[in-house]
Amino acid sequence: MKREKIEMKVLITGFDPFGGEAINPALEAVKLLPNTISGAEVIKLEIPTVFRKSLAKIEEAIEEHNPDIVISVGQAGGRFGITPERVAINLDDARIEDNEGNQPLDITIYEDGAPAYFSNLPIKAMVNEMKSNGIPASVSNTAGTFVCNHVMYGVLYLVDKKYPNIRAGFIHVPYIPSQVVDKPEKPSMSTIDISKGLELSIKAAVENSEDIKAVGGAIC
Repeated sequence: MKREKIEMKVLITGFDPFGGEAINPALEAVKLLPNTISGAEVIKLEIPTVFRKSLAKIEEAIEEHNPDIVISVGQAGGRFGITPERVAINLDDARIEDNEGNQPLDITIYEDGAPAYFSNLPIKAMVNEMKSNGIPASVSNTAGTFVCNHVMYGVLYLVDKKYPNIRAGFIHVPYIPSQVVDKPEKPSMSTIDISKGLELSIKAAVENSEDIKAVGGAIC
């Protein structure tokens, strides 16, 4: 179902570089986004790749801007396309340290939270919008167990407990070409194409109050 193009606010976040990388394609693509998409104001926010601090910064921005939609974006090196996430789980289990040396292992994110939260964004409509405009995209069914999942779960926890009118979710993006110079078997996508994909995703989120029915599952 199409939503009328009314004034809305979209908060979109991108992480700073982590894991030894000099750049984070998520943040660079977010920076390139226009300030208005489909009549909605786009508010861009850099967040640290740090457990808890990332969520605190997002909640500060929610309090300040009162957005209708919150989309967080992170790097998933090795993926071929842009992947809106379906679900986040109530678990931190870090394979590497975050940017402040934290490495939680098998830690519940919120004791009073659900085992998992599903994105309430129109993720299949977002994928369809990207693919229809030549951007490789698919639905992902795992946001991992690092800070990306932590942020997706934490924001949806806030939606459940404090901000029921917000729609929220997470998008993973591939490496950019400069990151795979020494990773010859890893796929990449240009920053411009990643940003175009994010713009199309925001367009779909603003214009669709409900998701479309489309194939988006996985066999395994």
